[in-house]
Amino acid sequence: MTRQIRTSPAACDQSLHQAYDTALLDLDGVVYAGGRAIGHAVESLAAARADGMHLAYVTNNALRTPEAVAGHLGELGIPTEAAEVITSAQAVARLIAEQVEPGSKVLVIGGEGLRVALRERGLLPVESADEEGLAAVVQGYGGPDLAWGRFAEAAYAINRGVPWYASNTDLTIPGARGIAPGNGAAVEVVRIATGADPQVAGKPLPPMHRETVLRTGAKRPLVVGDRLDTDIEGAYNGEVDSLLVLTGVTDAEQLLRAEPRHRPTYVDRDLRGLLSGQPEVVPAAEGFRCGRWTAVALNSGELELREADEGDEAGEAGDGGIGADLDPLDGLRALCAAAWTSAGEDACTLDAAKALARLGL
Repeated sequence: MTRQIRTSPAACDQSLHQAYDTALLDLDGVVYAGGRAIGHAVESLAAARADGMHLAYVTNNALRTPEAVAGHLGELGIPTEAAEVITSAQAVARLIAEQVEPGSKVLVIGGEGLRVALRERGLLPVESADEEGLAAVVQGYGGPDLAWGRFAEAAYAINRGVPWYASNTDLTIPGARGIAPGNGAAVEVVRIATGADPQVAGKPLPPMHRETVLRTGAKRPLVVGDRLDTDIEGAYNGEVDSLLVLTGVTDAEQLLRAEPRHRPTYVDRDLRGLLSGQPEVVPAAEGFRCGRWTAVALNSGELELREADEGDEAGEAGDGGIGADLDPLDGLRALCAAAWTSAGEDACTLDAAKALARLGL
């Protein structure tokens, strides 16, 4: 069956935390960055939970154990049980356990999160490629202090024919000081040295979605993330709705250029979006309108943004600026509809620089 292509962000009359039973929240770039809570995250999650929404934290970061992640969230003011944290380390450990004998030795290239997850599945983490009877190599994010020699250790084993698994392939990871290399960058180092390809468990692939469903029991989940190629694509693959927040690695221009599998159901600034409904984007005479913004795909190859009441005295913003009652996010939603409709099954190539500059995005 052919899946319908999303050409516009969706509307929701209810607050999202009331429309969905469980929020499947990414961590880095959504709840925190560089270990510090992102603005409005703590109070928004507390309000959603208090009103009955279940919260689960789903991360491709395999470095820390669920207990450590839950402890960190608690320190930030977000009370969390370890069972509410699902990591790519758990997903890849299950994937390996389904393909090797119980008690098998697995070479670990990464942090404690991988070791604990492997033991949970009855596997034996080891540190050397020279271990006799080595059944697998698993690679996950090891943090900025992971020694370069660990990549060599992986390459030695993989070049001898040992199967290779990766928790995830995120090329970057957001931190307090900016964007840093993620596990995907480290996987590329080993790929270059071996010519091999790993089996990958993390978002956006099915093993991670399966792990999440098994551990949460969610009936109507909402995936909340900051990355198009992991969080949003993972929701697309799992056929569930998604909310993109603009607090992490994805910016407005990347969102407009998203191909169908990377187009979120909803988009908002931050986690306050959980506590509100989502406005409707409707066809206008020449384009698409959301709130008081209208976006148009021009034949000149540009996306143009107009005030919906432009020309009326009440709609004048002056010097192309934003009027006091104009929401830039509504403008972005209208632009998404114009861009995605124009692109269809492809990525939009229209120039959005002037439109985004008008929104301050």
